[in-house]
Amino acid sequence: MAFIDSDTVAVITGGSRGLGLATARGIGALGASVVLLGYDRDRAHGAAELLQSEGIDAVPAVADVADAAALDRVREELGPLGDPDILVMSAGVMAEKMTRTVRTSPEEWRRVMDVNFDGAFYSIHTFAQSLVKKRSGRVIAFSACLGRFSGPGTSGGLAPYRISKAGLNALIRNFAAEMQWGERGVLVDAVCPGHCRTDMGGPDAPRSVEEGAETAVWLANRDDRQDDGTVSPTGLLWEDREIVPW
Repeated sequence: MAFIDSDTVAVITGGSRGLGLATARGIGALGASVVLLGYDRDRAHGAAELLQSEGIDAVPAVADVADAAALDRVREELGPLGDPDILVMSAGVMAEKMTRTVRTSPEEWRRVMDVNFDGAFYSIHTFAQSLVKKRSGRVIAFSACLGRFSGPGTSGGLAPYRISKAGLNALIRNFAAEMQWGERGVLVDAVCPGHCRTDMGGPDAPRSVEEGAETAVWLANRDDRQDDGTVSPTGLLWEDREIVPW
């Protein structure tokens, strides 16, 4: 049984471009109302108008996820839309090249952590309260395989980015445990989208944003119970609908 219907509301941070916009399009095409939250006003409004032209109920919202007070203000401004059924966290930044641990400035460390890690916590704190109260919802974070403690996550370099994504993975895992691994009706998961053609990934990346977003859309729409009545697997890192090790 699908989760999304015409009454579903999804908030997508970083929703004005790239993976966030592709996820918003996919969720909106299933019938949900989507709130595109971005830090650039023109881009957020332009993205909402684009989706509206495609028949999707899209609403722009403007805030920096690294600013907790700004997120609280936006939630109030959105009214009922500020209490979503789905939260997708797509906002993120890449570290500068050659940012090995001892070569990373405190300013660069803070810039990346503010968005990739703190911004995710602020987003959950702001928009996931209603999910917990309703005992129904989906929380999905775009992480990265570079944040894993296995495979490509153990190669070193890009220290702020890798560590921010490792921290994000821990945040998702911990929140999933607090939701009793789906028993409380809220599924909490992370997605490794792969190397996609975004502003961050560059034009020569091997995957499209649609390919990178597909698993997030799938996670947003799945039932919290499997056919046999057991809770759907959650608190995990997913890549192309498959579970990958943290």
